[in-house]
Amino acid sequence: MTMGRSCFLSAVRCTIISAIFKPPKAIRGGVPICFPQFGTHGNLEQHGFARNRLWIIDDNPPPLPLNPAIKAFVDLILKPSDEDLKIWPHSFEFRLRVALGPTGDLSLTSRIRNTNTDGRPFSYTFAYHTYFSVSDISEVRVEGLETMDYLDNLKGKERFTEQGDAIVFESEVDKIYLSAPSKIAIIDHEKKRTFVLTKEGLPDAVVWNPWDKKAKAMQDFGDVEYKHMLCVEPAAVEKPITLKPGHSWLRILIFCVLYRSTQCP
Repeated sequence: MTMGRSCFLSAVRCTIISAIFKPPKAIRGGVPICFPQFGTHGNLEQHGFARNRLWIIDDNPPPLPLNPAIKAFVDLILKPSDEDLKIWPHSFEFRLRVALGPTGDLSLTSRIRNTNTDGRPFSYTFAYHTYFSVSDISEVRVEGLETMDYLDNLKGKERFTEQGDAIVFESEVDKIYLSAPSKIAIIDHEKKRTFVLTKEGLPDAVVWNPWDKKAKAMQDFGDVEYKHMLCVEPAAVEKPITLKPGHSWLRILIFCVLYRSTQCP
């Protein structure tokens, strides 16, 4: 395993130092799963309830369409509780496979199945709410989203077109890029490393950094921690997914981190 790949997990797992672990509230950092709602795009709590629940480990996971070379993985299962059914009356099974490839690449595979027995479909929005650890947000640029249309959450979800050659950060950003490409790169100049996100079947990408004023107003976010984090989130937000009973939805996110001496497959 190369140095760049072996350092991957510590680079991507960004945990906010001021984060508060107090279930059932979500903990800030890592890769929270936004389901069955992203943000405020619906009537549920912010980002839905999946990130606030306890998942169980499947001791006998079935095969999923992943690289057969991947041997190190764990499957986590989420099913609705009685309380969940009161606020979102649909039966489902959410299987999340977290896998580490032979070269250190991390993949997340989500399979959501509609298990309603009354014939009802359900609709939802979704995101991998990835927190990345960066050296200095002012020295970071995101490539791959140039010329894309986006919804600006800071301007009432108004639609714009990205004009720059790359996304750079000088103030708060909260945008949903639509029909985003399958690969997005986060370039951290100071650390001489690049995160590459490869997404399959997730049409959108959310880019978020709260900047200084919002960071100071957040209880679980240090006043200056915004300088060292960035969220770039593969998502399905603009057009909700609808699943019929018995049908499944499967989507994959692969992380790779590059140093100057390494390259992604």
